[in-house]
Amino acid sequence: MMMFMRFGGGAIALVLAVSLAACGSGQVSDVATDVDEAGATTPGEVADASLPPGAEALPQLGGKATVVISVNGQNIEIEVDGDAAPITAGNFVDLVQRQVYDGTLFHRVVRQPTPFVVQGGDPQSKDPNVPPNALGTGSFRDPATGAARLIPLEILPEGADTPIYSATFEGEGISASPALSHTRGAVAMARSPAPDSASAQFYFALADLAPLDGSYAVFGYVTDGMDVVDEIQQGDRIESATVTEGLENLKQPGSAE
Repeated sequence: MMMFMRFGGGAIALVLAVSLAACGSGQVSDVATDVDEAGATTPGEVADASLPPGAEALPQLGGKATVVISVNGQNIEIEVDGDAAPITAGNFVDLVQRQVYDGTLFHRVVRQPTPFVVQGGDPQSKDPNVPPNALGTGSFRDPATGAARLIPLEILPEGADTPIYSATFEGEGISASPALSHTRGAVAMARSPAPDSASAQFYFALADLAPLDGSYAVFGYVTDGMDVVDEIQQGDRIESATVTEGLENLKQPGSAE
């Protein structure tokens, strides 16, 4: 089945090996658990992984962090897991700290025919002059360079010491489950068909979405406030996103480990 998305520059399609409709999912625009202890790091250290080229220029999270997102006056608490996904988690925490998500809206909510995802985080959704049909095409642009920050696809196989980068499990012939799976409440990065195209947009899984495992990078889970996620409507805005714990685990490029 095709999942049509708008992300990083236009309408795109992702082919899944199984029918999402048959698995309690639906179509999604822009996309598109518990962590195995193997390979865990000491809090404050960057994971000892074989990182892809360019990773040294990206923020990394060495350990866990807690992010609280406020929507409609209610809070959603997320545990962000840098042990299993140091680059993906570090990117998200850095963007939260930069207030990139404050004022952005959820431009894609799919609950019919069955619960699927709530997706948002497009930086251009802060601008009321951007037409709705363009939402889902934006990336975070580094104010220092003006260039879009794109991060590699990063998925840790269960029981492995280091993540797989820049490839899906199917593409690599990996049969293991990911250490962070798409169970209900998972938080993951949206991307285009190009593996290394995620930037700022993320989504909440409204149900167990096993067909997405090994293809999209989960980086955390909702630990409180899933009822708030269940009530989000398309067009609702993130009032604020705040790192409440674990900011000391965020390592910026060039910082001492």
